Amino acid sequence: MASFSSLSASSSTSTPSFNLPAKTSAGTGSLSFHRARESQKSRARMVTVRAEAVDTTISPRVNALRPSKTMAITDQATALRQAGVPVIGLAAGEPDFDTPAVIAEAGINAIRDGATRYTPNAGTLELRKAICKKLEEENGLSYSADQVLVLIPAPYWVSYPEMARLAGATPVILPTSISDNYLLRPESLASVINENSRILILCSPSNPTGSVYPKELLEEIAAIVLSDEIYEHIIYQPAKHTSFASLPGMWERTLTVNGFSKAFAMTGWRLGYLAAPKHFVAACGKIQSQYTSGASSISQKAGLAALNLGYAGGEAVSTMLSSLQGAFYLFIDFSSYYGSEVEGFGTIKDSESLCLFLLEKAQVALVPGDAFGDDKGVRISYAAAMSTLQTAMGKIKEAMALLRPPVAV
Repeated sequence: MASFSSLSASSSTSTPSFNLPAKTSAGTGSLSFHRARESQKSRARMVTVRAEAVDTTISPRVNALRPSKTMAITDQATALRQAGVPVIGLAAGEPDFDTPAVIAEAGINAIRDGATRYTPNAGTLELRKAICKKLEEENGLSYSADQVLVLIPAPYWVSYPEMARLAGATPVILPTSISDNYLLRPESLASVINENSRILILCSPSNPTGSVYPKELLEEIAAIVLSDEIYEHIIYQPAKHTSFASLPGMWERTLTVNGFSKAFAMTGWRLGYLAAPKHFVAACGKIQSQYTSGASSISQKAGLAALNLGYAGGEAVSTMLSSLQGAFYLFIDFSSYYGSEVEGFGTIKDSESLCLFLLEKAQVALVPGDAFGDDKGVRISYAAAMSTLQTAMGKIKEAMALLRPPVAV
């Protein structure tokens, strides 16, 4: 599944609940009497305004946003665990291990050393230089420090369409199929591009499918691209990660987004970065200066320590990721079970009702595929210990045995 955004003109038709008074002439009375009279009128107007019902309507742009189902399922599973229900969480894309000690220590030392004040909006110079070094050594990309912006928070897949809507753009979803390993066909992209098209958002390795775009396929895709490469070091052999900006003619057309959450098990540190031509980064920097004023100083110190571990995180990260033996996700087609009746639960109508059924009966939290634009599937995050996964699969198997699929599987 991929998406790109088109600009769409929009205007607000709402009107304020009251208007400022029109300017009046000085009149013939004395100045002090005129001011007293105007003061009385102002007080009367304020009393009227306060007596009116408060306008509780929300901006149409915000009202149109849909909450993240990944977070909703995760929060629901957390609430059940707090109530004593032994729910197994395979919903959030989060490593089942702690941040490496050397990185955590850098964050702790930052607090002890007083590195707790504002940093430059774009991020500390030492971190941006370390990011430039990482991009050159690991991705073959050359950037200067002023072409890097440290972002907060790092975006995740289910938010792409909602982020486009919040920006006033219209997200255009390009369906992919399991027969193509959920990879975008260039001809499908070409068929929908028009004069309003602005950017293609591509995540490789992919969340939620785990698919990796081969270099040959990326070379056929010509667009301005937001390349989300957060999973670049969590990949199966023989698949290889290719940075979009490293391809001929694409450096000028690519905004590369990456971060520390996945490879370094730093999901709670909320730190990522953008690398792009300077005019893109400058524009993003202006927005960030008004939204967040920059990333946490403590997280930036930890991020610097992570990059200083060496290529791909060095031995510390290699040892940590070896327990995963690959990417975080499976995206499995369960649609043959839709329409099944379950005693005491009801009908399995779609991916959301299936996930609710599995949460209730199997006590395993998964994410419905409709959150990712494909209602046929369900995402399973397997960034967990093997014993946890084995227990979860056994529970899912027992629950699915209660279903009688309406069509042959």
